[in-house]
Amino acid sequence: MDLPTLAREAARKGIQLLGTGDCLHPKWLSGIKDLDEKDGIFYFRGKEDDTNFVLTVEVEDNKRVHHLLILPSIAKAEQLYESFRNYSADIDSDGRPSLRLSGAEIAEHAKDAEALIGPCHAFTPWTALYAYHNSLAECYGDMSSYVSFVELGLSADSSYADKISELHGLTFLTNSDAHSPYPIRLAREFNRFQMDSMSFEDLKAAIERRNGRKPVLNVGLPPKEGKYNESACIRCYKHYSLREATIRKWRCECKGMIKKGVRDRVNELADCDGTPPEHRPPYMHLIPLAEIIGLAVQRSASSKTVTRIWESLLAEFGTEVNVLVDADMDELQAANRDVRVVDAISAFRAGKISIIPGGGGKYGVIALSPEGHEDAKEEEYEREQKGQRSLFDF
Repeated sequence: MDLPTLAREAARKGIQLLGTGDCLHPKWLSGIKDLDEKDGIFYFRGKEDDTNFVLTVEVEDNKRVHHLLILPSIAKAEQLYESFRNYSADIDSDGRPSLRLSGAEIAEHAKDAEALIGPCHAFTPWTALYAYHNSLAECYGDMSSYVSFVELGLSADSSYADKISELHGLTFLTNSDAHSPYPIRLAREFNRFQMDSMSFEDLKAAIERRNGRKPVLNVGLPPKEGKYNESACIRCYKHYSLREATIRKWRCECKGMIKKGVRDRVNELADCDGTPPEHRPPYMHLIPLAEIIGLAVQRSASSKTVTRIWESLLAEFGTEVNVLVDADMDELQAANRDVRVVDAISAFRAGKISIIPGGGGKYGVIALSPEGHEDAKEEEYEREQKGQRSLFDF
């Protein structure tokens, strides 16, 4: 998880702009300073057209809510570090510092540093805005109007979040934490923006939807695959309806805690029918290519067999996104002799997959066909083909 590895692997995925993460940590910031910089964007010398970085940091407030900040410059990151330093015991040791500040106070500091701010993974039952608050105003107070985006998290998509009318004016981001630099985890979710140049100001304008800049596509996992989609026990992962969990006072029959799922939490907060605002871009559900190959050949997504097939496809088509979305099926067939893999990609594009929803901290289970889980409660995820156009249509 160093900057050179992140840059190399993001390019293989097809990502042009990556958040640095942890930019307030002195040692990490020191590494960022070694990169070349232009207009608030950082890159390796001689590779300006490959992976670029923008300064980002995630911080935790005094109620354990996590906030994402996107910063315009090293100087502003150093300013923010100094202003947060008096309110944090771990800012020099933790890339995601805990602050003795409210969401509103953090937003005030962000505004002073000219940083963008919004809640991280806003619906997950741990460390999220809607885990501890019923509204933006409860968290950000008078600074609510300064919030410009909401990060949805793995267990929600636009169709979930647009059931809450106070979010209609905000841009939805489908970033996700990077727990590995490799494409099976890196950029599991990403955004596409219409921008005139690779600069912080153009990114800011796109998030704020100004001057013709705007988001044009959100890409993320199907919400049912998320670890907290349904209410479930965090010990044995047994799923419960909201009514059942309430009757049991959120204690499982195994005595473990039942954690409220994103779907139930959204339905509690819903105050409209979910019709998206006019500015909301399409949401495309994507699954990492290695996972699809693994399903097809019945191997672990990190196995040598899957890695070999994955690398051969990228050698032919350039990036993972091209393979998943844009390559012609006949071309895929010619490039890969394993018909199972081509059939799996075809099934993905046609939406012929089934998902047993995740919950309680356990990811949902994806199968290429419902027959794969005959003994389990299944919920089929049928993607509307009309909504799943090429990434390059946006």
